[in-house]
Amino acid sequence: MLVGLGLSIFYTLLVSLSEQISFNLAYLIASFSIITLITAYSYSMLKNKKLTAIVALVLIVLYVFLFTILQLQDYSLLLGSIGLFIALAIVMYLSRKVDWYSNLNGDNKIEE
Repeated sequence: MLVGLGLSIFYTLLVSLSEQISFNLAYLIASFSIITLITAYSYSMLKNKKLTAIVALVLIVLYVFLFTILQLQDYSLLLGSIGLFIALAIVMYLSRKVDWYSNLNGDNKIEE
């Protein structure tokens, strides 16, 4: 919930900063601030540098992708749709071997 709140605050930071400075600089400051905040929080929760680096990398890719979409005004819908399709394909590929029906006790049998 705190990470979601941090992601939401990004837009407030972006709007308030872009009223005072250029949009590109405001986007850089807001995205850097939120990525740093969430990465530090992730490290404190995960206690694993590799997983924290993955979280940071995913956030960096996300904010670079969003910035790119915002800059490509005429093709933003096309690029956004393709990007979401690719993201869904990656999640589906990575989760294909997850046993969604196992219970919390570690038993892999489906109870009827």
